[in-house]
Amino acid sequence: MNIVGRKEEIKELERLYDSSSSEFVAVYGRRRVGKTFLIKEVFKGRMAFWHTGLSPYDRDKKFMLRDQLQAFHYSLQEYGLQGEPCPKSWIEAFHLLGKLLKQKDDGSRQVVFIDELPWMDTARSRFIPAFERFWNGWAAHRDNILLIVCGSATSWMEDNLINSKGGLYNRLNHEMKLYPFTLKECEDYFRTKEMAMSRYDIAQAYMVFGGVPHYLSLFEKGLSTPQNIDLLLFAKDAKLKSEFVRLLGSVFSNAEDHIKVIRLLSNRRGGYTRKEILQSTGIKDGGDASKILKGLVASDFITPYQPFGEGKIERYKLTDPFCLFYLYFIEGMKVNDPHFWQKNNLSPRLNTWRGYAFEELCFAHISQIKNALGIAGVSTKESAWTVETPARKQQMDMLIDRSDNVVNLCEIKFYGTTFTIEKQYDALLRDRTQTLIDWIPRKKTVHLTFLTSYGLKMSLLFKWQQTFG
Repeated sequence: MNIVGRKEEIKELERLYDSSSSEFVAVYGRRRVGKTFLIKEVFKGRMAFWHTGLSPYDRDKKFMLRDQLQAFHYSLQEYGLQGEPCPKSWIEAFHLLGKLLKQKDDGSRQVVFIDELPWMDTARSRFIPAFERFWNGWAAHRDNILLIVCGSATSWMEDNLINSKGGLYNRLNHEMKLYPFTLKECEDYFRTKEMAMSRYDIAQAYMVFGGVPHYLSLFEKGLSTPQNIDLLLFAKDAKLKSEFVRLLGSVFSNAEDHIKVIRLLSNRRGGYTRKEILQSTGIKDGGDASKILKGLVASDFITPYQPFGEGKIERYKLTDPFCLFYLYFIEGMKVNDPHFWQKNNLSPRLNTWRGYAFEELCFAHISQIKNALGIAGVSTKESAWTVETPARKQQMDMLIDRSDNVVNLCEIKFYGTTFTIEKQYDALLRDRTQTLIDWIPRKKTVHLTFLTSYGLKMSLLFKWQQTFG
């Protein structure tokens, strides 16, 4: 089984397969994260039925129910159903699925995989009641059904399955959220593809594509990282040039407001409060606004957090690396040069971007950083911090505010070689440290921590605590 990472998920899926009763599993996560690939590889040759809902993107909504039912009928036929006309409703469609499974039942485990389930729940289709009836009224009472449903519309999965208050309340046996690869998993992935890439280049690939397996799978062997970035994003027929709108459109129905929020958040690294978001986008306050923000958070496009020093104020920031990159370079700069990245790879503009992108990479790997610091079990809050006075403005890349009365003041540098602390920079760090000491409660201690790509050349001027992201 050629799967990078996902060890715990594979173990759990196999456990559920070996169960002596029917099981209902929901697998969800950001689009392109590898949900379908995982299920396909784990249960290769063991599927009793597999169907994928039709994407609503660029489809006539007037005919969506008809098209979804017809596609489901074709899947039933592919897996052996004969002599039955196309169903006219989801009640009838799931009745036919039960009929097919009974025909095929030889006493062994029957894996039923329905991919992109949220796409099948079109307007006025009565999909959910029919699906409830299939599970509650038939499949759950058998002892050999393993029903696996997948969805990229994470908020739909949470509202209708995981946190359902209707007929599917407490019916799931297991929920499984897949996340993008970590840096280590990206390294493992490229190694399995026999692609020679330094950790420096893997980090840059992560800054652009965010550890999303599908994007990494598009890398061409034998090309450098800058060449692959040009090929996928800046070339005339680049495969991912239209990905941003397609991505959001396939995850959210009526995605215009979701796109408005993401575009706004791309303008300020520290993010916006809910009130600022609504004022700037023109979205009306209320349940729809909450649903939009909840959906973007659940799908891992944006992240809510409480900035250090601002009490209980909550801000939302855009944290999806691909969206950040796309909005800055593709939409923001409107680059038309098919070799843009190769030509500008060493330019100050791209080096500045790498510095910011590496900071976001470190926030995305906070659990690995905490583990390296030996504080994996300590409750923490993380954020950047800007202190502005009439005299000066100080920007602190990351503060890890710990429940054990320590604050890690993290300096983050993406550097091509070992980083050396010179005298002037040492004075700046001392000043920042003292500012933080003056701000925090007296019971807390400041630990200065350096996060960098190739480590730190130790200086006699300052004692450092060093870690690697």
